[in-house]
Amino acid sequence: MPRAAFRPSPIFLGLVALFVTSGVLAWNRVGNVRFDVFLFVVTGWLVSLCLHEYAHAVVAFRAGDRSVAHRGYLTLNPLKYSHPLLSIVFPVFIVLLGGIGLPGGAVWVDRHAIPGRLRHSLVSLAGPATNVLFALILVVPFAVTSSLSLAHLEFWAGVALLGFLQLTASVLNLMPVPGLDGGNIVQPWLSPQWRRGYDLMAPYGFLLLFALLWNPRINGWFFSGVFAVGDFLGLPAQLYAEGFSLIRFWQSW
Repeated sequence: MPRAAFRPSPIFLGLVALFVTSGVLAWNRVGNVRFDVFLFVVTGWLVSLCLHEYAHAVVAFRAGDRSVAHRGYLTLNPLKYSHPLLSIVFPVFIVLLGGIGLPGGAVWVDRHAIPGRLRHSLVSLAGPATNVLFALILVVPFAVTSSLSLAHLEFWAGVALLGFLQLTASVLNLMPVPGLDGGNIVQPWLSPQWRRGYDLMAPYGFLLLFALLWNPRINGWFFSGVFAVGDFLGLPAQLYAEGFSLIRFWQSW
């Protein structure tokens, strides 16, 4: 296997550099701090999308599917993960519009190359587990001390919003919706009859998710659950609400 198949792409490295740079600018309130926070949150979210899909790919590779390396999934290049418009632009647009971390790109895994139901479930679990890990890491500063939010308010508001987005992404990706990660975790353990029904519904999983969230009652349950988890972990609600206000930098014009 060529080393280039495992080498991080310049696009991903550029996203990481922009994420770090925008974080430094927001911390020091350089220029338009609202735009700094916007870049910080958006690039941070894109980096997490890449790592989410990379986690799927690297677990699939170790489970026996070598094709993920040939497809470029192990280079962390966001353009390799499905359609750029649907996988990158649309999720970012939804973040700006509604502050929710929708599932983004997707990797195609050769399931026939992976033996055992447990391995199939672990491949599907790897992505959401990455979101959960990021959420916990981003919450740590607020769990340690509440005084962090008093200094460098804009920067910490951006961190809190990123933590909230990771929480929403974790919950969404673990919902047992056909075609999404949560459903794919369960799919290998279904009976043949249920699996056939699942496979018929899988291509419409994203639409099904939208239909569920469009229902006011289900939407209310979803956000109540996310808010409850955020409160339990110590993620300041007022701070991520401030972060959501800041990323709409155009409203200050």
